Amino acid sequence: MTHILAVVGSPSHPSRTYAIVEHATKTLSQQGLNLDIISVRDIPAEDLAYGRYDSTALEKPKALLEKANGVIIATPIYKAAYTGVLKAFLDLLPQKALTGKVVLPIATGGTIAHLLSVEYALKPVLSELGARHILSTVYAVDKQIQIQPDGSVQLDEEINQRLQDVLKEFALAVNYSQNAGKEFVHAG
Repeated sequence: MTHILAVVGSPSHPSRTYAIVEHATKTLSQQGLNLDIISVRDIPAEDLAYGRYDSTALEKPKALLEKANGVIIATPIYKAAYTGVLKAFLDLLPQKALTGKVVLPIATGGTIAHLLSVEYALKPVLSELGARHILSTVYAVDKQIQIQPDGSVQLDEEINQRLQDVLKEFALAVNYSQNAGKEFVHAG
């Protein structure tokens, strides 16, 4: 069975990053994919800060990651980089934790000026963790994501269309990778 894990690296909740991930997972679940969302902020700060690889709080996230065919990594961009809490979490994963998985980075930020932060900061770390099939990043500026009073999210039409397009590609790639039973090798 195809399984997706979404990892949200936002240090606050609620957040626009979490909201866009919830929106994305609703779309993917309508396509029959099983999904789990973990928020890195829910892992004890001491475990992250002190690099406790053997923390019991990491058992569930590691197990979910191991069984996932596809992984969404979502983060707000602060000071031209992904969050420290996400970095601490990624550092605690096994060396090749993303091998054989399709990865979709999603990032949010206050300005379009930080768009390339994912390319030069996050994607090299994902590659180091074994990711070879990393899809195009969906980057949304905060003003493109409106959290409604009922907690739902309203995306700007342009960002919603880009997200829907990449989610279709993501679902196809994840299903293909699972059915092929082998690791994707990214040609680019």
